[in-house]
Amino acid sequence: MEKARPEQWVVIIPRLPSEPSRYRVALWRELRRAGAVQLGQGTWALPDTAGTAGEIDKISGLVAQSDGEVLVLAAHGWSVTDTAMIRARFDETRRAEWTEFVSECDKALAELRREIATQKFTLAELDEEEQNVDRLRRWHRELSVRDQFGAADATDMQARLDDCAAELTRFTELVYAAVGLT
Repeated sequence: MEKARPEQWVVIIPRLPSEPSRYRVALWRELRRAGAVQLGQGTWALPDTAGTAGEIDKISGLVAQSDGEVLVLAAHGWSVTDTAMIRARFDETRRAEWTEFVSECDKALAELRREIATQKFTLAELDEEEQNVDRLRRWHRELSVRDQFGAADATDMQARLDDCAAELTRFTELVYAAVGLT
């Protein structure tokens, strides 16, 4: 059996009471937000990076609030195949997140273009569209941090966000002109 590459992972095995379910939901959300991937029932993995300790502290705090327990292990794959499997699952999860991001960018662009075509130039609509693009910016930052191994083309993802921002700028100028703010 070929020895594993030195890629290090943190394996998280939380145990929480079944009720109330809000603790399980909060933990699941925090694990997902941190970029953890599920390896099996109740077993999660994160790449061991500089920011991982802070994420583990948050996860441990949530588990402690529920009177549960968490086992955190430093690990690497036993074989190259094992390491590749964990990495593939991590990259697959990141690619799925980026695919969803691109879909949301496409929706935002379509919405902005629809508002321009129908000349819906109101400050309320502008506020709504600004919030949507701001949400995309936050999401892009979060995904960029989680995508430790570059599962997606960062340049392409930034270009998608830039397209949204440019269309928002165009919409903003049209709204300002329509309401007499220019």
